[in-house]
Amino acid sequence: MLTVDFSRFPLAPGDRVLDLGCGAGRHAFECYRRGAQVVALDRNGEEIREVAKWFAAMKEAGEAPAGASAVAMEGDALALPFPDDSFDVVIISEVMEHIPDDKGVLAEMVRVLRPGGRIAVTVPRYGPEKVCWALSDAYHEVEGGHIRIYRGDELLGKMREAGLEPYGTHHAHGLHSPYWWLKCAFGVDNDQALPVKAYHKLLVWDIMKKPLATRLAEQALNPLIGKSFVAYATKPHLPGAGDETGAAEPAAEPAAAEPARPAAKRTRSATKPAAARGAAK
Repeated sequence: MLTVDFSRFPLAPGDRVLDLGCGAGRHAFECYRRGAQVVALDRNGEEIREVAKWFAAMKEAGEAPAGASAVAMEGDALALPFPDDSFDVVIISEVMEHIPDDKGVLAEMVRVLRPGGRIAVTVPRYGPEKVCWALSDAYHEVEGGHIRIYRGDELLGKMREAGLEPYGTHHAHGLHSPYWWLKCAFGVDNDQALPVKAYHKLLVWDIMKKPLATRLAEQALNPLIGKSFVAYATKPHLPGAGDETGAAEPAAEPAAAEPARPAAKRTRSATKPAAARGAAK
């Protein structure tokens, strides 16, 4: 499942990418396929070990181009083990809503991002997330769960305060908000409720087949009930400094997305490499 739209957030082969709070590695895998030098970092050691296995499988299957590299490592988002200006690109997807010191995380991301570099931040969207919270306390009141709901302008304000310059936003996963409303209504751990099972089958069919009808439906629903809010920004150059790496300019056009899952239990689904891609759960 990709929440970041790589047509709005282009990568060049050889870009140094940090996927912060990578979870199961969905964005890290895509960056690796695109020829980047990827570091996937998360505090969950079990997920990191699984991501490392997928990186190895991708390399063995020839899914990553020559020159690409990928490393999975445990780490703390509030104390990143990297020097200043280490990365061309930073991605943090469905993570900041979990962290009390979100300003501290933003400061660390800005520190390790080079001047002229790009950052993508995704969080659950305010409206659909409020519905989930209203329907179910169990949806968010779990260990490591969501502790806040961002309004879009609030997130952009915090990004500007951290020294970033936002250049674009959009919403993603419009088909998936109703699924999570059903989950919250029937019980977040109750996968056997008939409406939940039926809607899940629809989403799996959409993942596997990507029919035009659901692609158009998602595009229409994203501005209205998209599950995620996505913001893109750059780190300004210091006065008088130049950009030696020549980062690409942002493009347009939203990308298709696979089912969105909240990170309340830190079990975000991943787009598996072709080396071992199976039926979606």
